Amino acid sequence: MLSEYIEIAMAKAKYRQIDKYTKYYGEIIPLKGIWATGKTLKECETNLIEALTDWVTFRIEIGLPLPRIKR
Repeated sequence: MLSEYIEIAMAKAKYRQIDKYTKYYGEIIPLKGIWATGKTLKECETNLIEALTDWVTFRIEIGLPLPRIKR
């Protein structure tokens, strides 16, 4: 279930280049505060997955529900 939630959320990820040469920014619009950067697009995506996983894990640990994300 956790992997499915992360997969659905990552499908909503939006990326943009914020530096002309090296830096990328990614965020998951439906989930406020979930963002990451990276020197490459792949690194940004990896960092975004890690941020999302940490966020989901934290919410579960403290008993908060996960926001519903439409496919």
